[in-house]
Amino acid sequence: MSGTLTIHQAGPQMSVQDFGRPGYRASGMTRGGAADPLALHEGAILLGQEPTLAAIEMVGAGGTFTADTNLRIALTGAPMKATLDGTPLTWNASHPMPAGARLVIGGATSGTYGYLHIGGGIDLPLQMGARSTHFGAGLGGALEAGDTLPVGADTGSGTGVALPRDDRFDGGCLRVVTSVQTDRFDDETIARFTATAFARDPRANRRGVRMEPPGEGFFATDQLSILSEVITIGDIQITGDGAPFVLMCECQTTGGYPRIGTVIPADLPRVAQAPTGAEIRFDFIPLEEAIAIQQRAAADLKALPGRCYPLVRDPHNIRDLLSYQLVGGVVSALADPFEKET
Repeated sequence: MSGTLTIHQAGPQMSVQDFGRPGYRASGMTRGGAADPLALHEGAILLGQEPTLAAIEMVGAGGTFTADTNLRIALTGAPMKATLDGTPLTWNASHPMPAGARLVIGGATSGTYGYLHIGGGIDLPLQMGARSTHFGAGLGGALEAGDTLPVGADTGSGTGVALPRDDRFDGGCLRVVTSVQTDRFDDETIARFTATAFARDPRANRRGVRMEPPGEGFFATDQLSILSEVITIGDIQITGDGAPFVLMCECQTTGGYPRIGTVIPADLPRVAQAPTGAEIRFDFIPLEEAIAIQQRAAADLKALPGRCYPLVRDPHNIRDLLSYQLVGGVVSALADPFEKET
């Protein structure tokens, strides 16, 4: 531990998250981890550290923080209003956070899940191989005012870089492959499903996201006769009222609702980040195309560091302006530029 981060005010369901705990499905526990894993990669790139380090996940709103040591921080995921001792901070960028400075993160301006990354990561003890809170399994819990979190040793030093914002925070079209029970929905229902503009329902959390249809619901020909069986993240269950429910990182491991399809992994961050009321559509694609999309997403992730750009700051807002060398190459007006040095 190299220092501590203290929480003075915390938004709802704020928690520590990393990539979760794969390998426990047979024991009844899904992976969990960050609702938007892409945001963890972005934070790691902005700080030049491993993406496996734990960060703070904020749901719709952030909180107020101070530290007892100088930190490097990065802000990713759903854009939120943030200030450091009253100075506005750019989102999707890295910044220095001096000891004692007060970091205030407000509400999301789009999207749902924002992330606060610390140089060195949040250094909580490992539980079953991860530091993530898994609410369903009772591992960890929501962060509260007064909590003090240990910070790991930071081996980096750079800040002042940013990444461009993508469009995953505004809903959109989700690419879907067929599931085990897709053939239990007739062609007319499938056609109506893909032609429907759903609204992301307020009833959403880390377990799943309900999509509100504008009219009549969707039903399998044999409706609720499915025996409970293994389900996975991204499955689209059709619940008893006919509304689709996309399963997320903390979903149950078995279920008995029919599944009309499965959202491909590359589009799950878009599901997580869609704000309440955002328009969502579904588009079935062949499995071969889904595999190709996933391969391109992996390649894009490797190329992400190359998209970083220097953060241009307003000198009025630079706290440590005088520590920079502002003028260089100054010569005397009386000096002869052709005179050789001796």
